[in-house]
Amino acid sequence: MTLTTLIILILIGLAAGLLSGMVGVGGGIIIVPCLVFFLGLTQKAAQGNSLALLVLPVGILGVMNYYKAGHVDGRIIALMAVGFIAGSFFGSRFALSLNDDKLKKVFAILMMLISIKMLFFDKPKPNGGQTHGAAFTTDAHTQVE
Repeated sequence: MTLTTLIILILIGLAAGLLSGMVGVGGGIIIVPCLVFFLGLTQKAAQGNSLALLVLPVGILGVMNYYKAGHVDGRIIALMAVGFIAGSFFGSRFALSLNDDKLKKVFAILMMLISIKMLFFDKPKPNGGQTHGAAFTTDAHTQVE
């Protein structure tokens, strides 16, 4: 591995970490395109390496900051983790069944659709967007602790 490759990988990780900490994105939006465009990895190799990065607790310091501020709910994480495990298994099987060109197009279309929705169709949230614990309330005023 060349020094240039090492520096590029560290910069990709730094960018993904910064954006992940700031706005909760990283793997699909930063890491995958950067690995494809800057290092010439195939779409499958970029996705596989991005997913492998998520297995490690690389975001632990960012998570600790959000947890201390009261923005991490272990129940939400546990439930999403169950879905993520199953989804990553079946999603990777599906992705590996496609050729790289089709997979790259699926990825690009998904990013465009999400961008369009966020730019033009997201509605303002009540309470200034505060949704902490909203999925675990018993009524409009009482949160389940």
